[in-house]
Amino acid sequence: MPALSAGSGSDTGLYELLAALPAQLRPHVDSQEDLTFLWDVFGEKSLHSLVKIHEKLHYYEKQNPTPILQGAAALAGDLAEELQSKPLNSEIRELLKLLSKPNVKALLSVHDTVALKNYDPVLPPMPDDIDEEEDSVKIIRLVKNREPLGATIKKDEPTGAVVVARIMRGGAADRSGLIHVGDELREVNGIPVEDKSPEEIIQILAQSQGAITFKIIPSIKEDTPSKEGKMFIKALFDYDPNEDKAIPCKEAGLSFKKGDILQIMSQDDATWWQAKHEGDANPRAGLIPSKHFQERRLALRRPEILVQPLQVSNRKSSGFRRSFRLSRKDKKTNKSMYECKKSDQYDTADVPTYEEVTPYRRQMNENYRLVVLVDTTRPRRSQESDGVEYVFISKHLFETDVQNNKFIEYGEYKNNYYGTSIDSVRSVLAKNKVCLLDVQPHTVKHLRTLEFKPYVIFIKPPSIERLRETRKNAKIISSRDEQGAAKPFTEEDFKEMIKSAQIMESQYGHLFDKTIVNDDLTMAFSELKTTFDKLETDTHWVPVSWLHS
Repeated sequence: MPALSAGSGSDTGLYELLAALPAQLRPHVDSQEDLTFLWDVFGEKSLHSLVKIHEKLHYYEKQNPTPILQGAAALAGDLAEELQSKPLNSEIRELLKLLSKPNVKALLSVHDTVALKNYDPVLPPMPDDIDEEEDSVKIIRLVKNREPLGATIKKDEPTGAVVVARIMRGGAADRSGLIHVGDELREVNGIPVEDKSPEEIIQILAQSQGAITFKIIPSIKEDTPSKEGKMFIKALFDYDPNEDKAIPCKEAGLSFKKGDILQIMSQDDATWWQAKHEGDANPRAGLIPSKHFQERRLALRRPEILVQPLQVSNRKSSGFRRSFRLSRKDKKTNKSMYECKKSDQYDTADVPTYEEVTPYRRQMNENYRLVVLVDTTRPRRSQESDGVEYVFISKHLFETDVQNNKFIEYGEYKNNYYGTSIDSVRSVLAKNKVCLLDVQPHTVKHLRTLEFKPYVIFIKPPSIERLRETRKNAKIISSRDEQGAAKPFTEEDFKEMIKSAQIMESQYGHLFDKTIVNDDLTMAFSELKTTFDKLETDTHWVPVSWLHS
């Protein structure tokens, strides 16, 4: 930075310095954009106004003005008392009226305060009874407002001392820079706390208002500056600290909902991290369970619902999902919805249920302009063409591709293999389209990679009561039925749908970016389309690994 100078002895020196600063910095500025920015900043009217105020104050400071008297309020009171004993004329009445006005009294009181220069807070005197051999102590005074102090304490078991356990990032204690982890607490507002429990001390603090004075013995440990960068995580569960029996301080906990984005402020404690909601203007962090601690707690629990876990091995479907399709009455409505899709932006890579392609399914394919098909070992029929209905390959080649992990998922139906290949997805992406996939839930984790960057939507059934009400006239075509006949839903069908959805959500819910309840078909489709549209325009949080190759 070049040395800058301004005329000394001038009352407008600072004003002239700011005016000349952009011109003097010009040789050191790389771009015209930066120079324009400097001109805008130093030419701001509000900045010039502040400079003028500063110069006026500086002028009066050099003049060293002194008040004529320091008791204007008392003098006004004496004058009013003396005037009361005089014959009252119009001028005396007017003066008494002025002196009795609250704003005049307040003005005179402020004058006396300024004249006495009574600005500094009154600090408590240092105790006289400090033992010379006692560890060096520190007297700290913090002003408590509505927010907590932002520190937790604990009893040190070996010594019995009450020490500061953690400092909450962004809290009052952290901003003061006066209290540190490991500091031993001796007194709070003059009350000795050596024989008190942390709960009793917290009660003393809760009852204290305004300034709080601490007597502490500083920790001999030196604070090491945190080198942690900004870390953001997505909450995969709801959390209420008031319901967590393990949290060391419920008041310091941070509640959040599934899907919230949290900024991690500190990971110093392996069990309890400090975090705040992303975008929250309040700088104070709260306690949340660490990733390792939460996973360990979940592992110790036995979920009641997972009595029959879904098959997840080798990406192979050990059976086939029961296919719940629309009745003929509903097909027309659904067809018109598909036709309004942006077929130039979206494409789909497969028919995921590994069933025979029905005329209705072909019609849906045409609406989506399918160009990527399922690989199959089934013999080609006379009316079929390779690369139109399916990609027909030999069983040996199919099994070789399986060994080489070339399928996202595959399965067997009537002794024939069907599979969705990774190359089929890549071909859609190569055309700069969004690939729509309907896959088994365990397959999602294999797709969550830098290459594919999926947005996972879980279509969830409504309650069983709503299923009974809204699907009473609908029919299904079950892959378990060799005849492929359409049949009404049964109570067992409804229970199976609810149970399967619960298992999927319990085992794979952490992989879902969006959940849509398919209660009303029209509303569910509208929500799905709105989600697609937002993916094109809105900013979304993604794993850090997706941003780096």
